[in-house]
Amino acid sequence: MRWRAGLWPVGRWWPPALHWPSIRGRARADAGSLLLAAAVVAVVTLLAGVVPPLLRATADEAVRDGVRRAGGDGDVLVEARMERDDGPNGGRVRAPRLAEDVDDFRDRATDELGPGLRAALRPPVATVISPTLKITDGSVLRTFQLAYLANAKGEGSDGGAHGNGADGGSHVNGIGSGPQVTWIAGGPPRSAVPKRDDHAEVPVTGAPWPVQVGLSEAGADALKLRPGARIPLKDDAGGVKKVLVSGIFRATDSTDPAWRTAPALLRPVSGADGVGSTRFAGLLSPESLPDARLAFDQDALRRVVRFTPNPNRITWDSAQAVSAKVVALKATSGSSGALDGSLKWETGLDGVLRNITTQVGAASAQASVLLTGVLAVAVLVLLLAADLLVRRRAPALEAARQRGAALPTLGAELLVESAVVALTAAAAGLALSRAVVPGASWEWVVPVVLAAVVAGPVFGTLAAARATRDRRVPANRTARRWARHTVQLRRAALEAAVLIAAVAAFVALHQRGILPAASAPGGDVAGPGLGLGDGGPLPASAPVLGVLAGTLVLLRLLPAGLGLVLKRALRSRRPLAVFGTARAVATSARALPLLVLVTSAALASFAFTLDATAGDGLAEGAWRTVGADARLDVVPAAAASTPALSRRIAAAPGVRQVVAAQVTDRARVVADSLVIAPRLVVVDASAFRRLLAATPLPDEPALARLGATGHGDVPALVRSGDGGLRPGTRLELLRDGAPAIRLTAVGTAPAIGGAGDVVLVDAATLQAAGMPSVPDTVWVNGPGAARAVAASGVDADTVLREDVLRARRAAPLTSGLLTLAWVSAATLLALGLLGLALGASASAPERWQTLTRLRTLGLRPRDARWIAAGELLPPVMVAAVAGPLLGVLLARLMLGSLALRLLTGQAADPALVLPWWRLGLVAMALLVAVAVVVPIESALRRRRRLSEVLRAGDG
Repeated sequence: MRWRAGLWPVGRWWPPALHWPSIRGRARADAGSLLLAAAVVAVVTLLAGVVPPLLRATADEAVRDGVRRAGGDGDVLVEARMERDDGPNGGRVRAPRLAEDVDDFRDRATDELGPGLRAALRPPVATVISPTLKITDGSVLRTFQLAYLANAKGEGSDGGAHGNGADGGSHVNGIGSGPQVTWIAGGPPRSAVPKRDDHAEVPVTGAPWPVQVGLSEAGADALKLRPGARIPLKDDAGGVKKVLVSGIFRATDSTDPAWRTAPALLRPVSGADGVGSTRFAGLLSPESLPDARLAFDQDALRRVVRFTPNPNRITWDSAQAVSAKVVALKATSGSSGALDGSLKWETGLDGVLRNITTQVGAASAQASVLLTGVLAVAVLVLLLAADLLVRRRAPALEAARQRGAALPTLGAELLVESAVVALTAAAAGLALSRAVVPGASWEWVVPVVLAAVVAGPVFGTLAAARATRDRRVPANRTARRWARHTVQLRRAALEAAVLIAAVAAFVALHQRGILPAASAPGGDVAGPGLGLGDGGPLPASAPVLGVLAGTLVLLRLLPAGLGLVLKRALRSRRPLAVFGTARAVATSARALPLLVLVTSAALASFAFTLDATAGDGLAEGAWRTVGADARLDVVPAAAASTPALSRRIAAAPGVRQVVAAQVTDRARVVADSLVIAPRLVVVDASAFRRLLAATPLPDEPALARLGATGHGDVPALVRSGDGGLRPGTRLELLRDGAPAIRLTAVGTAPAIGGAGDVVLVDAATLQAAGMPSVPDTVWVNGPGAARAVAASGVDADTVLREDVLRARRAAPLTSGLLTLAWVSAATLLALGLLGLALGASASAPERWQTLTRLRTLGLRPRDARWIAAGELLPPVMVAAVAGPLLGVLLARLMLGSLALRLLTGQAADPALVLPWWRLGLVAMALLVAVAVVVPIESALRRRRRLSEVLRAGDG
């Protein structure tokens, strides 16, 4: 091994020897700049560390909220046929322990769920429900069902309590497994046979078997029946049923989940069995359940166990396992045509979780777009701060290099300094984020910390290398031109790379969208790949890349534009304009200040536009859901009073419009030989059109076509989510006990609530066709609508548009996204102002040196400030004008791919809304900052004497 001068072996690498006094001295001398960079790192680290865990918590809350809002659509149902009750003599044998069989069936279904799914569901409710019967009392179409309810063990008791309450008495049942009721007249249903005949065999063709049921107060009042009365009932085949009223009950807790399975047990339900129908129900007890089975055919009673999801037990992490188990149950479900007792599973819980997953994926993708913009601007600000620090240290670095300091040694010293500052600030930011939200994430912090650690050493090493390099300028003109072209080609290659990346990002965004390709419940919504979509981070980076590409174009145009302004200023008689423009031309080639200003202004404007568009979409979605300022959904028992109610509300102060209609969900309509179940709306077409014209909802000129067609068909407007209902389609509206009414689709119907399929007809035209309507929905418009419907005094569900809008704004995903948009915009604007101050500080020495020399020639301090403002204003004005315009352009290009409709509750993406006052605020903030920076600089430089400046050559 050879040795160099007896010191180190030649060929072996030795670590650079750090000069710690120099490191400490530089840190003390530039403590302010280092603290500023540390503050930026800490603040951005706090934001980037808090957002992912907050998004995960929001995802958990969104899952709970979505399951809660799904209602019955998320219930898990399992059905199984009952064992046949054939007797030895050809009859049917009464099964007195049938209620126990139902309990066993419920327990068997519960065991099939498995521990994971069982923990996510509430205790089951077993039901046995009869086919729909017709009440044959000569009144309007009314139907009846017999229902038996059984909660899980220990969850309550049913109407099977034994008691001897007389008519007019009151007692609460205490035995059984159904929901608690209080008998206010009569008593619970009894067995139709004595105890000794529990297992009696009944002839198949015998007389109707008697069954006792209990009626609710509302049902008994509507039917005008008392205990002991017989309900006149027939089935679809005309068979008479002998159903007797044993008593009248009142639910102890009407919110008991068991009542949801058969709401007609508590009160009549309108439209459940077709247009104009009202369904009633009678409560069975364990004693009367065997009689109910004998009163119907073998497989007529439907035995079902219903499991309701518990929103408090389902989180984003557990949703995947729940969804997988539900899908597995449906895959192993028995055939609906099987005649054995196999379990047949049916549920929409997997679809509910899939929809929630899509919404969470959309929200996380939108959040990643905003957070990516903040991180990009923070990195640019840190680069600008490092550039300022290196400019101040340039003489010291040059001197150290001239004294023999090696470039690796200088780089290592600067790296140690920047690493200590950046890592300490990042640790402080993460500690603060963990104090705010447990489980703060560090993945999104890496780019900012890396920029803070690397930028200073790289810029410092390059500055030291340029100061001491011995490369000479070639004397040959061709060589100088070649060198100049090489620099231009490098810049053009960099600009082309940014442009290509921006184009690729927008192409990927429009082709694939921002949503993840396979958003699965339980997926990672808090990692670095959060919501980055099908194309990875490229679509989420589209705003940043688009702004960078636009800023590079501005960087090409700004020097040329300032050159033209300078030529014009040289011809004027205003020396201040000449000096200011000359200084602006001298500093126009600096890229980082303009990049920071334009990028921050554009991305802040993008965030403001996203917030305004989403807010307007929420408002439009609330209008669509309610249809007016307020809506009353009248219960069937009070539907006859709807016309008088409408007139009374119309006379209330502050009410401008009142429109009554009959709205029937799941009406039976035949279209193209297929039976569909759309929402049928029967309304005065002209009044409804005037209502739409007075709201922000789109007008529907097709409402004017709802007159006579001339060939007997009733004209109708249709709307379909899948395109199955189109103008020109012939429809048939099916009715029980009456011929169908033929309809002709003459146009597109307006959106009515959230229904996918809608059929709208004019009330007078439909009545002329032989089908009168009973309004059960009242739309009220005007500033006094809320007060008017609150004082209506009828049994109705009140829906207020303001309440719907408030609830949607408070939804976890929506409120989180809107809050993040505001926080991102404020952070971006603050970073932009900081970048303006850093850029002004970087060019301040040269600027004020020139101005101080001009002062020796008679320039007044006030004029010096005007020249300084003239130097700073051009890039700021470019950013103030081009930044918001770029942000609006990005919003125009991107918002259609961000799937905002999933959060606003609209059928289509919301229209772009420009928040002009907020965009103006962004521009004004930058211009006002110049008016603040220039006087501060002037005050700081005023302390220097002209003689000191002339001697030192520094301003």
